[in-house]
Amino acid sequence: MRHVLSIMVENRPGVLGRVVGLFSRRGYNIDSLSVGTSEDVRYSRITVSLQGDERVVEQIQKQLAKLIDVQDVTELEPEHAIYRELCLVKVEATAAARPDIFNVSTVFHANIIDVSTKTITVELTGDLMKINAFIELMKPYGILEIARTGLTAISRGGK
Repeated sequence: MRHVLSIMVENRPGVLGRVVGLFSRRGYNIDSLSVGTSEDVRYSRITVSLQGDERVVEQIQKQLAKLIDVQDVTELEPEHAIYRELCLVKVEATAAARPDIFNVSTVFHANIIDVSTKTITVELTGDLMKINAFIELMKPYGILEIARTGLTAISRGGK
């Protein structure tokens, strides 16, 4: 089962390495990792997506909370959080394929951010299912490159 952890840490050199090192030393695999300064520049938010059962995730949370630079660890449940990812997709674009690529991009509320004589690059944000569905629809045209940011998430409402 997929779990998403939001980890607030002090915004200092080496903190990310210590957090990721904890996962590595314990043999836990990280599916996705994103980091950025929070609303308070003294802290960064690390969003980690991982697979595991409840026992494993609870153990990880306890171990993370013991790290001196960690201020808070929260599991973000899908029904109480907003998950997003940014994806850039570069697709082969023959003259005949261009209208179809533009149409699919429009349906997905994606932005065309670069056009050349042979390619189109599309920017798309959304949840995992939306990103994966878009990629599947682009495969027949010939995907040349994909760059994904990894999951970022925040709790819904006043939490």
